[in-house]
Amino acid sequence: MERLQKVIAYAGVASRRKAEQLIVEGKVKVNGVVVRELGTKVANSDTIEVEGVKLEKEDKVYYLLYKPRGTISAVTDDKGRKTVTDLFKHMPQRIFPVGRLDYDTSGLLLLTNDGEFSYMLTHPKFKIDKTYIARVKGVPTVEGLKKLQRGIKLEDGKTAPAKVSMTSFDEQAGKAICEITIHEGRNRQVRRMFEAIGTPVVKLKRERFAFLDLYGLTPGEYRELSKHEVKQLRVLAETGQIG
Repeated sequence: MERLQKVIAYAGVASRRKAEQLIVEGKVKVNGVVVRELGTKVANSDTIEVEGVKLEKEDKVYYLLYKPRGTISAVTDDKGRKTVTDLFKHMPQRIFPVGRLDYDTSGLLLLTNDGEFSYMLTHPKFKIDKTYIARVKGVPTVEGLKKLQRGIKLEDGKTAPAKVSMTSFDEQAGKAICEITIHEGRNRQVRRMFEAIGTPVVKLKRERFAFLDLYGLTPGEYRELSKHEVKQLRVLAETGQIG
């Protein structure tokens, strides 16, 4: 037995918070009966309808996308901008991004229709590493980089310690390239971290997600994760180690 809002969220229909809202508004039926009580538990054999549409159990799919700049990490966009799911033509499953990358950030993004898998990879408690390459304006000082390594105070709290290195710099041109690895996923976090030390990000790319990279892909291209990769990601989230 699982909580109704959790089942709806894991099906990829809506976030858990949105699912709770739909339940309270009377837009969810279980076995033909409207359910408004949060926390209601359902079984695999129960028939669930959300806004008149039956919840179908789809085969789980897992994709790795090289997200291009100028796309939204969402299923839809109320401003009519291109979303990452627009890159997946004729996809029978309803997929959604695992976490997000900013509109102007490129790089590795996972998409799936497996809500539990998405939760395991995005919740901070599982501490999945994500590595970015940041082209910044100005040259970070040694002390500035140490602040990022120790964790730096932002308006929404202090960040967890990060792995940071400066791979190249041009003092005369006033620019540098840095590699940074974090496991949190706050909104525009990497950009805000570098801004906090006085070297704002000009261009940002996510190079790696856990052990996955962009090898063989160009912006806009994607590939399906292997069963082994999916299993390895689950083990990594559950144990902190690759099995």
